[in-house]
Amino acid sequence: MSARFPLALTALAAGLLSAAQANAEVDLTMYYPVSVGGALTGVIDELVEAFESEHPEISVDAIYAGNYDDTRVRAMSAIEAGDTPALSVMFSIDLFELIEQGAIVAFDDLVETDEERAWLDGFYPGLMENGRLDGKTYGIPFQRSTIVLYWNKDAFEAAGLDPDTPPENWDEMAEMAATLREASGNQWGVMVPSTGYPYWMFQAFAYQNGHRLMNEAGTEVYFDDPAAVEALEYWVTLAESGVMPSGTIEWGTLRQNFLEQSTAMMWHTTGNLSAVKSDADFDFGVAMLPAKTQRGSPTGGGNFYIFADTSEEEQRAAMTFIRWMTAPERAADWSIETGYMGVSPAAYETEALQAYVEEFPPAAVARDQLEFGTAELATYEGGRIRRTLDNAVQAALTGQMTPEEALTQAQAEADRILRRYAR
Repeated sequence: MSARFPLALTALAAGLLSAAQANAEVDLTMYYPVSVGGALTGVIDELVEAFESEHPEISVDAIYAGNYDDTRVRAMSAIEAGDTPALSVMFSIDLFELIEQGAIVAFDDLVETDEERAWLDGFYPGLMENGRLDGKTYGIPFQRSTIVLYWNKDAFEAAGLDPDTPPENWDEMAEMAATLREASGNQWGVMVPSTGYPYWMFQAFAYQNGHRLMNEAGTEVYFDDPAAVEALEYWVTLAESGVMPSGTIEWGTLRQNFLEQSTAMMWHTTGNLSAVKSDADFDFGVAMLPAKTQRGSPTGGGNFYIFADTSEEEQRAAMTFIRWMTAPERAADWSIETGYMGVSPAAYETEALQAYVEEFPPAAVARDQLEFGTAELATYEGGRIRRTLDNAVQAALTGQMTPEEALTQAQAEADRILRRYAR
């Protein structure tokens, strides 16, 4: 158990836990994704143990299912096999698919008290965009993030740049990256990952150029807009100018590249913040992403969902667990331990998170960036749409197509996929 995590159980609580598990009246199965960040399984295990010690009538079996896509596949397979889990943390952008399949219930239909209604309205509105549809709430934010810029202050200083001043806009990022590359000779100026979630990074570039990629109903996308093309062209020029490696950059190894000082700047999820803080042997900073016509980052990460094919008793118990997990004190502890965001304003009003932000200001960057945030790309047939955009981004970055050609093709394919959802 983490020595820093304040919810670790005492020996007495562990003894109570064993008795609680034996006498639990409701058994919940929860699928949980582990794809980025530190040892999240240990953190979740501690939280589950602490919950069970306080709620001996409920037991929670956390099943770690790989990345977000793996988790969705395993949860849906379990439902099809008649072994429906009670709840899961899955991609916030899985919303349309889950609703279309009738797999989840709306939290509005489960809340019964004024206290529960206040809880439902207590989260950051920007994090709720991917959890609501047609006036109902289906997803509760938990493992949530925005993309942030990490920069190596030591490398900035060695290159003659102000180590406390990250790039504010696209031009400055390209210029600073060139200065860093030239000064070091063997360190890249910037890396933006283009595997794993290339659509997410591209969405940030597009939004910074004043463009939103989809409508709120999830029935249309706008990949071939001139502002989107210009955004992809800028990304491509970072490689063409020699400040970023050509081809694709791996999501899964980029954090290590930054820690090994292979790159002086990187774009990555705030979910890596605590791991970078723990492992970096150099001074680093964290900033909002640079702007073109505006600042901006899509939100990201996972929401809690409750599955429909479960008993009323299981759904009420799942509600109890989710409310406990997202309480301000837990949300604060979770943010401190992992780097993910505290999902409510109340989390940042706790003594623990206030003290942590004062000690380590980067912990507030993702939250502050919500002012300039947008919902993550989410549509019906979301997996197919994201693959279409991923392929276009990678085709442009590897030189197989121009950005305009790639996005025009992606738009045509997306239009075919979404035609039956047109309203």
